[in-house]
Amino acid sequence: MVKNRDIQAAWKYHDGTKHSYWSVRSSTHYLDWANRPLPFKIYPAIEAIALPRDVPQTGVAALAAISEQLRGVGNDAIPDLRDLAGILFFSAGITKQRKYPGGEIYFRAAACTGALYEIELYVVTGDVEGLNAGVYHFNPADMSLGLLREGDFRGNLAQGTAMQPAVARAPATIVCTGTYWRNAWKYAARTYRHFGWDGGTLLANMLAVAAASGLPAEIVLGFVDAEVNRLLDLDTRREVSLCLVPIGRGAEDSLPAPREATVLGLETIPLSKREMEFPAMLEMHEASSLASEGEVAWREKRPVLPPSAPAGEGGRLQPLSEEEQPKDTIEEVILRRGSTRTFDPEASITLAQLSTILDRATRGLSADFLEPGAQLNDIYLIAHAVEGLAAGAYFFHRGRKTLELLKHGKFRGEAGRLGLEQQLPADACVDVFFLADLTRILEGYGNRGYRAVQLEAGAIGGKVYLAAYGLRLGASGLTFFDDEVVEFFSPHADGKSAIFLLAIGKALKRKAR
Repeated sequence: MVKNRDIQAAWKYHDGTKHSYWSVRSSTHYLDWANRPLPFKIYPAIEAIALPRDVPQTGVAALAAISEQLRGVGNDAIPDLRDLAGILFFSAGITKQRKYPGGEIYFRAAACTGALYEIELYVVTGDVEGLNAGVYHFNPADMSLGLLREGDFRGNLAQGTAMQPAVARAPATIVCTGTYWRNAWKYAARTYRHFGWDGGTLLANMLAVAAASGLPAEIVLGFVDAEVNRLLDLDTRREVSLCLVPIGRGAEDSLPAPREATVLGLETIPLSKREMEFPAMLEMHEASSLASEGEVAWREKRPVLPPSAPAGEGGRLQPLSEEEQPKDTIEEVILRRGSTRTFDPEASITLAQLSTILDRATRGLSADFLEPGAQLNDIYLIAHAVEGLAAGAYFFHRGRKTLELLKHGKFRGEAGRLGLEQQLPADACVDVFFLADLTRILEGYGNRGYRAVQLEAGAIGGKVYLAAYGLRLGASGLTFFDDEVVEFFSPHADGKSAIFLLAIGKALKRKAR
């Protein structure tokens, strides 16, 4: 049997990494602060090309950038070096830093679990204005590109994706990878889920900035893993390719033939004095890897997952009008964004604000594993303090733009428990839960579907982040007790699996001393 079709591997990993009241208390994993991993991948002996820091400002409002379909793009949409620098910076660049007794944290443009930033970015490009063709690694530490291979290797990516049209015509493609140890230092084997959450959150930024720049971009999951890993010269026991994002659109006849990608064996600075390996993650990734162009064929027959049927009363979303929506640009919002550490339990948001967030964040995700307008994850909510919406548990009908009341009541205590007994979800104004029918997804996509559903939740969650901050609210991603989340939303959620959790509210302002 083809590994990707042996879906017991995904179930084994998913069930084996569930959080429960007892699993959290019985875990022997601990944080070895003296062995905390380096937050950057550094190649000490390769040529570094400084990226321009005067990146272009699009002037496009964040709420438009995350939701509008790209319009007015002709046959050619070629990024230059400044365009690529802007996309890279606003996806993964350092936006602020903070000192603390044990050192310094460099916060990035996109939120990441534990501020560990395990997602790395690479660029495979032809000749563009300001940059020669090559394979590059993006280093946010000094805002530079490190040259790994000289020459145009875009044909290798096109071949590895079975000539996926967006990749074949892209002047440049960004490859997102996940570094196991950098996140597993804190989160152990559950890190493979975090690859989706953190990678997706970063992708929300990337797609928004590309759209605001007038450049086509989409998420591509259909590729032969070994070919992309070889091109980037990855040590796959430590780092693996997760997805591709073709940027721009070139002429149909501009694609070069594939080239030989020899082993480079480039030196990198160790992340820690010692690394611990978590076999469950490696096994999950291997089981979801595609070994041939033939296996990429699921892209041509993408499963259509029917939405949940309405079962009770519901109210329509009431988003802010275009005139009422804030016009803060996507760049301004990304620079302002951060994960809210404390919510004001006395604060509230309006139904119009919540409606705007849901409407803008769920208008569709450009990805090769989704039919236009389709979505793998269902969205459930616990509303605590939303003016114009009764407190209770809800299901969001995306197509109908309605919120279906599942049960009425005040559930702050329950929300806090579901969110791993943390105070944030209890104090938030509303908690947004992503649940999915994994049985249908895995049957349709194989184990690759597990990557897809986690990545999609992270990407839509990332859009929720940006929409919330665009409205000058706060947001924070959280982990959860898996089965208790499903139980809370059942019987409506029977048979589904908990995927992601995001809390929205107003930050608690600290009083001046």
